[in-house]
Order: sequence, then structure tokens, then C-alpha cells
Amino acid sequence: MKTSIYSKIACLATSVVLLGGSAFANGPKPFPKEGIWRGVFKVSESQVPFNFEFKGKDSKSAVLTLLNGSRRDDFHVERRGDDSIYVKMNTYDAALVAKVEADGTLSGEYRSLVPGFRGNSLPFVAEYGKNYRFVEPGKNVAPKHDISGKWEIKTYTKEAVPASIALLKQNGNKLTGVIMTVVGDTRELEGTVQGDEFELSGFTGPSPFIVRGKINDDNSITGEQGFGIYKNLKFDGQRNEQAELPDPYKLTFLKEGYKKLDFTFPDLNGKPVSLSDDKYKGKVVIIETIGTWCPNCTDQTVFLSPWFKKNQKRGVEAIAIGFEQKDDLEYAKYTLGKLRDKYDITYDILFGGIADKKVVAEKLAALNKFIAFPTTIIIDRKGEVREIYTGYTGTVTGKYFNDYEAKFNKVLDELIAEPVPQLASTKTENGK
Repeated sequence: MKTSIYSKIACLATSVVLLGGSAFANGPKPFPKEGIWRGVFKVSESQVPFNFEFKGKDSKSAVLTLLNGSRRDDFHVERRGDDSIYVKMNTYDAALVAKVEADGTLSGEYRSLVPGFRGNSLPFVAEYGKNYRFVEPGKNVAPKHDISGKWEIKTYTKEAVPASIALLKQNGNKLTGVIMTVVGDTRELEGTVQGDEFELSGFTGPSPFIVRGKINDDNSITGEQGFGIYKNLKFDGQRNEQAELPDPYKLTFLKEGYKKLDFTFPDLNGKPVSLSDDKYKGKVVIIETIGTWCPNCTDQTVFLSPWFKKNQKRGVEAIAIGFEQKDDLEYAKYTLGKLRDKYDITYDILFGGIADKKVVAEKLAALNKFIAFPTTIIIDRKGEVREIYTGYTGTVTGKYFNDYEAKFNKVLDELIAEPVPQLASTKTENGK
């Protein structure tokens, strides 16, 4: 069982490169103009718009910021030659190479840098000074419906999948929202409602995502979701304020007869690390299965890294087990090292192998199955698994994130308050 389509999205997105320059005949060519830009990816016969802001005039200060509703994602810009720039997508192994044409527009492509995925790319063009997403100012069509609220979404795939939930907010023509699934969320999407049709798109570094749909007379919706160069999936939806996803605390659990998790993986220096190491005995341990290609894993890391630094002294340890797009420790040192440095991770990072759900299930054999990156496993002071949370819902999901954070803290507080087992306490006192 390979990674989910949402995970694949993440994989592909892991690659972007922008080139930029100006059309001066003499001397080095300047960066693109500072200000707001509107870009458009060409995906097969479809167009996926995105917005970004460019600031800075040299490699020391230049930043490209992707704009999605209230979300902002910053990427450092490097000059490559005298007429191009290189924008690495931070921890995603990807980059954008683009060029300023004679008319001042940018043209380039979004390109995968992952070994084995090289060659996958999406062409794009961008125009300076345009801040709209889908429809030019003055050309809006009055919306016939307000689709704000919670929608239960059924996606049509070859494999049966649980329904997803769309949380939408409409203000006139403007539409924002997020789609939640059992494995995570799409991050914030931005778009428009025109008459009885709507569109949403998102581009935060991983592959661009597009939703196009129609609002029917019975107030249901139908449409199609597009995932970069991978595939399009048809869907229909019904407004349902009572809709909920399957309980993320009940999807993944230990097989009958198991109480503990057992593994040994190398850290980024190649040193074997196991839960049986003295460092973890008598501690509450948070295990995260992640991948640097996975946007929900990145969002979870943004949450966990500062939490851990604040709480470690209370008797907590954490381990991130990275499953990457190449089964090679040297490659993992690069990708996971980038993640560590970007988010100032001070807990242990191990390399688990290739990013394949079947591989994870085999290597963490006590689990009934492996469904999603990330999955959070919380272990008590006795070394027993007490909670497993499948997926991750980011801050854009509002109440869902708040509920996750509250329960996470409640569970950790309770486990930290439990007594340290005598054997572990004695070994700690004796320094053994």
C-alpha cells in the first residue's frame, strides 16, 4: 500500500524552482519587481492560479512569499547566473526556475528535485501587479448561493475512502476554506463563487491543488479536485453541520497481545536508536512518523518543536521517525537535516526507510496498520503505548485543531504526572 493521494500530493510538491530576471542589455539582470504577482500553473489542459509577493533585490534579502487566504509561506531566493533565480521550497526537495520575459512577465516551471522523480515539472507564467486569484476586478458575477459552512464530501475513487469534510467561508464572491480527510488537511484554500459555480486553489510549496464545482438547485455541490500532475477526482457534497471524520484516536492501534512498540532505527549520524535505550526509560515519549515531503508532517513539526522545548524538563522525550522518498541514509541526512535546522528540532530524528505505508507497517509491526503520515504515538513512563493519533489537522481547521491541542496537552499532563517506575528511577539515580 503506497502513500495516499494526499501524501503523493505532498511528494510532488516537494519540488519547485523559479527563474527570474529583467531584459536589460548590459550588466547583471535584476530580480523580479517587488510587489504582488499572480501566477498560473498549466496542469494538463487546466489552469491553477496562485498568488505570491516578491521582496528584496539580492540573494541576501530576497524572499518569495506564497499567499493563500491568511496563510503566508516564505522561501529564500537565490540568483543563478545573471538572468535567473532559484527558489528552494524549504524542506520540500524541490525548486522554481523562471525568467523575466521582455514584456516583464515571469515564465518558468515547478520541478521535482527528488531522486527518481526528476523530470516531473509543471510550467507556469506570472504577471506583476495582479492580486486577484480567479476573476479580474470588475468581472465578478453575483453569487446565487452562500456556501459557507460544513460540507460532507464524497470522492469517487477506485478504492473506497471515508468521506472528507470541507469547511468553507464565503464573503460575497470571495471564498476560503480547507478540506479535511482522515490523513490530514489541504491547508488553506482561496477562491471565488461566481453565479452557481465555485473554484478554490492552494499552493504552499507542495504541488498545487485545485477544486472546481457547481452549486446545484437542491443546494448540493458537485465537482472535481485536481492534484498537481497526478489525477483528478470527482466528488459530490451535501451541507451537513453534523458531519464528522472517523475518530483519529481509534483508526490505528496495537495488535492484540501488544502493549509496547519496538524498533531500532539509525539517527542522522548512523547511530542505532531504540526505545530500550536508557535515555527513554521512565520518560513519557512522543513518537512521530513523518516525511519531509509531507505538508501535514511539517505543520505537525511546527506544533511539536516549540512544545517539546517548553516541556522536556518535565520528563518527556520525543522521536521523529522520517520515511523519505529515497531509501538512503545520506539522502535522509540532507532532507531530515533541513527539517531539523528549519524548525529548530531538539529531539531525536531517526531514518525509518522509504516513504511507503507498507514499509512503515512492517517496521512498526505492533501496529494494526499504518494509515497516514504523520501518526503520533504517545508512550507512558512504563514504556506502554497509551494513545495513537492518525493524521494531523492544522490551525486552519479552527475548532478541530483546538480540540487536538487541548487533548494532546491533557494526555501528556496526565502521563507526566504518573510515578516513575522504580527500576527506571534507580537507574537514573545511579547514572546507569
